[in-house]
Amino acid sequence: MAKFKAILIEKAEAGQMAGLVDFDESQLMEGDVTVAVEWSTLNYKDGLAITGKAPVVRRWPMIPGIDLAGTVERSSHKDFKPGDRVVLNGFGLGETHLGGYAEKARVKGDWLVPLPKGITAKEAMEIGTAGYTAMLAVIALERHGIKPDQGPAIVTGAAGGVGSVAIALLAKQGFHVIAATGRAEEADYLKSLGAAEIIDRAELAEPAKPLGKERWAAGVDSAGSHTLANLLSMTKYGGAIAACGLAQGLDLPASVAPFILRGILLFGIDSVQCPQARRREAWNRLATDLDRKKLAAMTTELPLAEVISVAPKILAGKVRGRTLVRVTS
Repeated sequence: MAKFKAILIEKAEAGQMAGLVDFDESQLMEGDVTVAVEWSTLNYKDGLAITGKAPVVRRWPMIPGIDLAGTVERSSHKDFKPGDRVVLNGFGLGETHLGGYAEKARVKGDWLVPLPKGITAKEAMEIGTAGYTAMLAVIALERHGIKPDQGPAIVTGAAGGVGSVAIALLAKQGFHVIAATGRAEEADYLKSLGAAEIIDRAELAEPAKPLGKERWAAGVDSAGSHTLANLLSMTKYGGAIAACGLAQGLDLPASVAPFILRGILLFGIDSVQCPQARRREAWNRLATDLDRKKLAAMTTELPLAEVISVAPKILAGKVRGRTLVRVTS
């Protein structure tokens, strides 16, 4: 069997170690579709997996990478044939199943989404799990019926991957977008994506009041903890927040007051086990709704060999927007 380049995480006496290796195709896991991987991405969860800062990896050794896009090489699945262009996000990729930081992946065809018309494999990974998650969040807010005339939309972690795409999507819909960030130097970047207002994330980082002043009708949050509690306490009557991250923490020190006195909703956004119909809806919407120029402006590209060195930076909040990984040399 052929060998190919891959990043491999292995257990070590000190905890774990990651390196770029020649991986044997015979060691790939079971699956009915083999994909020649062309592009992947670097997400917050990938940073956790590579550095070992959180127990993301549940199988050893592991090829990390929760995203991939490429071309079907072999398939016994009824819906896919060699030459099909596909994208995969989640389903334990890079956690329990060998992931996208490799030139080949063998996966279950039921996990794959055909690339929508108008999106290349490269663009799909410029979007990646972060952009796909942002789209799921925006769709949830839409289904709640929130319109731009009801008030602003706030986006936390604004300079990150989810935040950057969420700003672009919400701004296109006509929302006055408030971008919460701890990086004041990114103000011009955030405004170029469509943010109308920039606030310091410190405003939202302390313990929340049970009910705060009503400031926004909608929000996309990737922080959790006190930040999410503050967002909820200041959501306008009948509004909603879509929560999809835990950068500040897993806890939610909030009150039930906004829910029972203002009738607000909190949507939990799961990108990992999301059903196929919703996945395809999100990807089809991204093909039409996301401005490609804004996508390019928020994306940095790096080769597979540099992923390990960049991973700690995404955890430190030093990576802006989306990070595209060129898997093939």
